[in-house]
Amino acid sequence: MLHLKVENNYINSVKRQFEYYQNLGEKTFDQLNDSNIQWQINDESNSIAIIVNHMVGNMLSRWTNFTNEDGEKKWRNRDSEFENPFTSKNEMLIAWSRGWNCLFEAINSLKEKDLTKIIYIRNEGHTVVEAINRQLCHYSYHVGQLVYLAKMIKNDDWKTLSIARNKSSHYNRDKFNIEKSRKHFTDDV
Repeated sequence: MLHLKVENNYINSVKRQFEYYQNLGEKTFDQLNDSNIQWQINDESNSIAIIVNHMVGNMLSRWTNFTNEDGEKKWRNRDSEFENPFTSKNEMLIAWSRGWNCLFEAINSLKEKDLTKIIYIRNEGHTVVEAINRQLCHYSYHVGQLVYLAKMIKNDDWKTLSIARNKSSHYNRDKFNIEKSRKHFTDDV
């Protein structure tokens, strides 16, 4: 029985983590306009739109038939993900939602017995847990890039998505003035 609770806790925890990074991305996009998502610091860098395009391509490839097919689909053209197909922020947001929906459909279909199953990404075997962790790290890396680019673009107009600068002591004081409790760190986000 304890084993089942740990396994279910893992699935619920990773869903919450993925939701957190999806939400960070969306709060970032809320602060941007059509031209902002196209901005590049130089020709070799990626814009927000390009990073999103890559993330969506990765999500669709990795999470479509997640436990039954290699995560690198034959139909995926990774190189084209680094070209910008979006003419507007709205188009980008539609694609973003499509990628996340694919991911959550796969995660929501998982059962305890699936977690130790071996799946493949480019013919390299991973347990389902390892594959999930791999993608969680990959997406958090790119969401961090999205936030960083948006902060550069917005500069003084940026609205922080975490503890405001020079407000850590206030935040910590408030946290330590309440009773200890068991909850996910995103409950207050």
